Formats: sequence, structure tokens, C-alpha cells
Amino acid sequence: MITLLIVLIVIVGILLWSVGVFNGLVKLRENTKNGWSQIDVQLKRRHDLIPNLVETAKGYMKHEQDTLENVIKARQQAVNASNMKDKQAAENFLSSTLRSLFAVSENYPNLKADQQMLKLHEEITSTENKITFARQYYNDEVNRLNTAVQSFPDAVIANAFKFEKREFFELEDDSAKNAPTVKF
Repeated sequence: MITLLIVLIVIVGILLWSVGVFNGLVKLRENTKNGWSQIDVQLKRRHDLIPNLVETAKGYMKHEQDTLENVIKARQQAVNASNMKDKQAAENFLSSTLRSLFAVSENYPNLKADQQMLKLHEEITSTENKITFARQYYNDEVNRLNTAVQSFPDAVIANAFKFEKREFFELEDDSAKNAPTVKF
């Protein structure tokens, strides 16, 4: 009778531990989804600002059509990217083209003084900062999830219920790690 009671207590203990680990993994997975949705919202905001930026710059930068077309092309690639790797590459390319646009705009004093351009610069800078914070939150949550999924004994439950590691949202080149800087 005592042996049966001990076995029952061990089984209940394992069951309660399993439920606790499962719920913790679900929370981590949902936190990563939330983190990604925050990044996605800010990326969409940046994508929505770019056509206005290009239109404002277009009137002043008649001789810089290649730069403007590259920004639009990069934006479209970023909007169309569907998986994490493609999105990372597209966002890196978009950041690079924005830096080029801002660098070229330095040669146009009237553009630098344009109120619409100043407002867009402020909004893009604010959005870039929000993207950075959202990316940091997402990567922190991915790190927590990946650690739990790979750590024993949580890995047993993670494998049983098919919890998988997530990819970090990383920037590939060092120059893209900084938000575009514009001096108006």
C-alpha cells in the first residue's frame, strides 16, 4: 500500500511538473509571437512612411532617380518578404538604401529645410528606434524560448509537444546596426 502511494505521488509530481513546463513553454512561445508582431507593426509603419519620403525628395532630387528607385525597390522587397531570412535581408537592404537617400539629400539644402522632409525624418527616426527596441524584446524572448527548448529536463516536454527553436531577427552587416542618421 505504501509503495502504491509513493508511486502515485511520484506520478502526480511528474504530471504537475510536466504541466508547469508545458505552460511555461507556451508562455515563451506566445511572448516570441508578441515580440514579432511588435517588430512587424513598426516595420509596416516604416514601409508606409517611405513613399511619402520619396515623393518629398523627388521634387528636389531630380538627378538622383536611381537612389529614389532603389529605395522604392527595397521597400517593395521588404513588404513582400515572407519568411524570417528574406525579411532580414530585405530590411537590411532597405536600411542601406535609406542611408544612401539620406546621404544624397545632404547635397540639397532646400530639401533639408523642407518642413515635410523634417517631419518625415523625425517620424522615421522615431520608428527606427521603436524597431530597435522591438527587435531587442523579440530576440530576448527568442533566447528564453530557445534556452528552455534545449535545456534538460524541459527539452523532454518541448520535444514531446514539438516546441521548436525560433530564429533571431539579426542584422547582417555592422553598418545596418545603426539607425540611419540624417542632419537637417
